[in-house]
Amino acid sequence: MPSDSSPPSPPHRPPATPPTGPPVDPVLGTERHHLDLARAALAAMRARAESLDTKGSAGDWVSELYLKSTIGIRIESLVDSPSTPLFFGRLDYQADSEHQGESFHVGRRHVADDAGNALVVDWRAPVSVPFYRASPRDPQGVATRRRFGYANGSLTSYEDERLDIAPAAGADVHASTILTDEIERPRVGPMRDIVATIQPEQDIIVRTDIGDTVCVQGAPGTGKTAVGLHRAAYLLYTHCDQLARQRLLVIGPSDAFLRYIGAVLPALGEVEASQTTIDQLVAHIRVRASEPAEVAKLKGDARMATVLRRALWARLRTPTEPLVVTRGSRRYRVPAYEVAENVAALQDRGVRFAAGRALFPQRLAHSVLLRMEADGDSPDDRVQSAVARSREVKAYVDHLWPAVRPEQLVFSLFADIDVMAGAADGVLDDDEQVRLLWDSAPKSAGSARWSAADAALVDEVVDLLDRTPSLGHVVLDEAQDLSAMQLRAVGRRCSTGSATVLGDLAQGTTPWSSTSWSEALGHLGKPGAVIEELTLGFRVPGAVIDYAARLLPSIAPALTPPRSVRQSRGELEHRRVAKPAQLVAAVAAAVARLAAEREGSIGVVVPDALVARVDAALTDAGVPHARTGDSDDSTTRVDVVPATLAKGLEFDHVVLAEPAGIVEGEADETTGLRRLYVCLTRAVTSLVIVHTRDIPPQLAA
Repeated sequence: MPSDSSPPSPPHRPPATPPTGPPVDPVLGTERHHLDLARAALAAMRARAESLDTKGSAGDWVSELYLKSTIGIRIESLVDSPSTPLFFGRLDYQADSEHQGESFHVGRRHVADDAGNALVVDWRAPVSVPFYRASPRDPQGVATRRRFGYANGSLTSYEDERLDIAPAAGADVHASTILTDEIERPRVGPMRDIVATIQPEQDIIVRTDIGDTVCVQGAPGTGKTAVGLHRAAYLLYTHCDQLARQRLLVIGPSDAFLRYIGAVLPALGEVEASQTTIDQLVAHIRVRASEPAEVAKLKGDARMATVLRRALWARLRTPTEPLVVTRGSRRYRVPAYEVAENVAALQDRGVRFAAGRALFPQRLAHSVLLRMEADGDSPDDRVQSAVARSREVKAYVDHLWPAVRPEQLVFSLFADIDVMAGAADGVLDDDEQVRLLWDSAPKSAGSARWSAADAALVDEVVDLLDRTPSLGHVVLDEAQDLSAMQLRAVGRRCSTGSATVLGDLAQGTTPWSSTSWSEALGHLGKPGAVIEELTLGFRVPGAVIDYAARLLPSIAPALTPPRSVRQSRGELEHRRVAKPAQLVAAVAAAVARLAAEREGSIGVVVPDALVARVDAALTDAGVPHARTGDSDDSTTRVDVVPATLAKGLEFDHVVLAEPAGIVEGEADETTGLRRLYVCLTRAVTSLVIVHTRDIPPQLAA
């Protein structure tokens, strides 16, 4: 909520069934008329874009295709959804301000009439900043801030806040009713944008310059994911040309998560940002297997980067024979020691392995040309290129500097103890080296059952061979769950760009989870990033967040406990079932009651082992539902959520089954308690815990 505000006026709402004729409130009528004008103007903007003819407008067919694509993106960005308000606020500037008494309606995108007059200004424009940051103590030139209330796309109310009147000393802070209603509004389906409710501390992060990497440590319900997405939208707006060339990428933990957040950027008018998961990012091999946690953790260790680099460069052979090239009737020899000098010179330049291999023939050919010149010839560049492509040089290069396939290198490392020992000596101890070896080596890299941890290692080798191109900006969510090697993979994608890193150390649910943002940012290649901590919860109610926070001393003792600023404390209920056989039926009954009595979405969060049984019980009870991870149907009101897929999702109501089972589903107790912390904090309004076993003692009062 705004933390430095004079009492806003009570919301102005007309009667539920207004009489015919002029509206009861003339201000509301005027604003509704402005909304109609804005919608008509947006429709005209889209019509103009659709009428553009690209035929004959471009110099060639490639340019014409590009122009068509650009216009198509423009048309898509001008779609007007009847259920989405075009504007949510208004700023009336003071007469003596920079804007000299002008008024601006603030919305999700810029809308102008035929004469070019702005009917709605984009929330990302500089003129809109005071809507989020101004206060009576710092009005920033604004006289009145107005917020609008909507129902199904119709403007239903407004609320004015005078900022040009200094508050009395010690005056109480009054929250905006419309702002509170919007934050606490029940929701079904994917994540919505929070553009109408961004708080000052969030807005500062959103508008961070593109050259800066920022890390957001955010407790559950603090809006860290939404902040990251809104920063992406802000950067796409303010640096559109740069990011059109260099691209912006959003990386999430799962496909279910990406579906959940997928509507946010398009709702803000940004349709070009790409989204992927960390597994898809490094999908050079087919992942078909899992492995013990201690092995996966070791493979994710940053030391593996050194092991892989050594293993790759060990593929170079020391020259023992001279290079002999025949040109006509003459033979030219380049002695082995000179060849070795050429190899060393390339390595000293710090070139990637494949780039060095590509340059090596030219260096050898140059050595041959020097000998040709010494014999009185006058060879030119064409001769050098011909020598570099000659059979003798190609065979010599293939022997000394062989081509390497990334997956083959990793395969040989895990299949051959001698290769492992040579690369890992002094980096990994003997036990660690043995732990990484396959118990029974596959016949080939193609038949190997690779794991997700292996994929990050292969990606590292891909970069050692050829430099990974950098994007302009990367948004990385749930970053605390990535291993050092996965963080390095992400960091390569923004090596010359910047990043928005989002996460919560208390929600780390992998054996290799980060315990320090400074360390994680170092692996990402962004050690100088600014770390911001969000602790005010706007979505999770106080009763729920306070209960879940009892786990923090055990899972993340250094973090500041979160605090809910919701007006409602929410509901927390425990239901103990006497017999284990009755658990699933009790869960289904709790869900059925919520579906019948309450509005909003319902998440049924259960240990992964119980998913099938709970799914069947809900079907038997006649409760329509979907299973997270199995369907992209985002309109279903009830979702059965495996505990391992709950991260990043939220529901108005949560029924959580068997907390002890969720803890035991992980490799160790700390990870299990972190998983439980994630699951407990998915609720926006109410949380019902159904269990037969004792609640973990860390949750005791």
